[in-house]
Amino acid sequence: MKRVLIIGAGKGGTAFIKILSKIDRMQIVGVIDSNSQAIGLKLANEYGIHTGADWKKWVNDDIDIIIEATGNESVLEDIIEARNRKTVVIPGSVAFIIAELMEEKESLLERLKMEMDNQKLILNNIRDGMIVVNGQGIVQFINKSAERIIEVAKQDFLNRPIQEVIENSRLPFVIRSRRKEVNQELILENNKKIITTRIPIINSEDELVGAFAVFKDITEVVNLAEENTDLKEIKIMLEAIIQSSDEAITVVDENGNGLMINPAYSRITGLTKSDIIGKPATVDISEGESMHMKVLHTRRPVRGVRMKVGSAKKDVLVNVAPVIVDGKIKGSVGVLHDVSEIKALTSELKRARQIIRNLEAKYTFDDIIGSSPELKLALEQAKVGAKTPAIVLLRGESGTGKELFAHAIHNESDRKHNKFIRVNCAAFEDSVLESELFGYVEGAFSGSKRGGKAGLFEEANMGSIFLDEISELSLPMQAKLLRVLQDNEIVRVGGIEPIAINVRIITATNANLEKAIMKKTFREDLYYRLNRLPIFIPSLHERVEDLTELIPHLIHKINQDYGRNVRRINLEAMDFLKSYNWPGNVRELENVLGRALIYMDINEEVIKLKHIPSLNPDNAIHSQDVERFETNNGTLQDAVENFEETYIKQVYHANHYNKTKTAKELNISIRNLYYKMDKYRIEKTNMKDFT
Repeated sequence: MKRVLIIGAGKGGTAFIKILSKIDRMQIVGVIDSNSQAIGLKLANEYGIHTGADWKKWVNDDIDIIIEATGNESVLEDIIEARNRKTVVIPGSVAFIIAELMEEKESLLERLKMEMDNQKLILNNIRDGMIVVNGQGIVQFINKSAERIIEVAKQDFLNRPIQEVIENSRLPFVIRSRRKEVNQELILENNKKIITTRIPIINSEDELVGAFAVFKDITEVVNLAEENTDLKEIKIMLEAIIQSSDEAITVVDENGNGLMINPAYSRITGLTKSDIIGKPATVDISEGESMHMKVLHTRRPVRGVRMKVGSAKKDVLVNVAPVIVDGKIKGSVGVLHDVSEIKALTSELKRARQIIRNLEAKYTFDDIIGSSPELKLALEQAKVGAKTPAIVLLRGESGTGKELFAHAIHNESDRKHNKFIRVNCAAFEDSVLESELFGYVEGAFSGSKRGGKAGLFEEANMGSIFLDEISELSLPMQAKLLRVLQDNEIVRVGGIEPIAINVRIITATNANLEKAIMKKTFREDLYYRLNRLPIFIPSLHERVEDLTELIPHLIHKINQDYGRNVRRINLEAMDFLKSYNWPGNVRELENVLGRALIYMDINEEVIKLKHIPSLNPDNAIHSQDVERFETNNGTLQDAVENFEETYIKQVYHANHYNKTKTAKELNISIRNLYYKMDKYRIEKTNMKDFT
């Protein structure tokens, strides 16, 4: 038996009193609160629990658990200081959460009870008798009309097999067959004749949970018929309901000929009553099978069937149900839902989002998933860069998320309310890229617009511009970009007047810029302008522990894209993905998960190993000797660099390709390690095995 002391008799403490008083293994020894009017103290007195105002008098060796429910952190600290070391202290935040949950639970229970009472009230006041049994044929509910018709009291019915009360009941047969029986005659033991309909109760998981029977005394039916009931008025009312419905409704007879349509149906199909009434059920179908004819043939309803109707080929979802009278099919009723308008609106929304994406950054640092040391370092550097106007150079392999970092940096900066322009420098020829970046004046070249055109730098003024694949710029374009960085102004193509700009520049590359400088394909002065705040984004293999966070995030994203409801990935599939090298990084991972979802059945919710598409077995790290250098070739500098490259590779491999551990063993900074690895093009995928 655990002895519990509750400090704080407010909402949180009261919740704990209610909960713990129901647990046999817990004994509440006291409830403490300085406010003598606290609701928890009153409740404790009702439960016969000791109360007090000073918790310090209660803290002793006999207390196993102290629940601090005041929400005051200083009180919590004092309690922790004063408690016996074997005593467990639960902070107030837990108490408040439980209090909220208890209130919500009680509210839901009250609402559920009210709904159940309303249902029982309705069922007890209908003229038809009703009996409900569970899957074993045990009576669970009987209304007052059933008691009156059968002449058996409710207490003699409940929790008894139905055939002990009504010997010739067919409800057990309906449970076994899972098929309903409509308008069947039955003679009761009191010699009354009833007309009954028996229906199995099947839940959304297609599991049988029971059955119910609705019946009426034939004598009552005769009496009702003898009463002057205005059936014509009822018919008019039903027709009015159908005609005023916004859902398109169509009714056919037992031969499949049209009987009735409503205005909503005419709006969707473009067909009038003269086109439908008395005509075959197939007359309105442009593409697909007639669900009316299928239902008339099978006597079973159909739901959610997609087809096209009318001359305009409207895309609709169709639900059709049979109309059965005295066990005979008399026709069917169909309801059409127009999805063409929804699709059009969705398409418009996608186009609007595409336009917005080109002008706004849509990701923040919260969208960059992972908690590995390598990723945390990159995130910290990026957050620092977001708060400064310095040029940021994002470096990393293809597919690591450089563009996400660019979006997040813009959204974290004081320019987040202005435009974010993205430019892929490798996607344009020089002449096109120059006019796109800097704009042009009227008459600058043939085909130029009248009045000229502002470039992307001007469009991004007071905002940010993201130059991806910066290493792909030609040398002349590099020179022009360098002038923009130095002077903060641009000159339109064909113009002479400089235009001042105030733009935050974020660049990215997966290339080795240092080697590009040595090969004279990248300007050294531009490099030093861009490399003021380099951020190295780790590859996925370097942060494989992030897969446990990253994969659920990507599954959620792909669910939204594909309209699926996959909940998780099982352990076997997760371990398999962790063993892969991921040369394509996060982009490849998203591709693999997307293909897995495509291969899954629409009702499956867990990604298993069998769903994962085949991965290239060569994309793994194998140990072998590092390429040795010849001591008699090249200069001393070459030999030193060769040795440095070899040694870094050995340490990198020995530390299982963890850059943080490698830098620590080499006794250099992580940034210096990134520089040297980029210099020597050291990557997991191109390293040879070590023995």
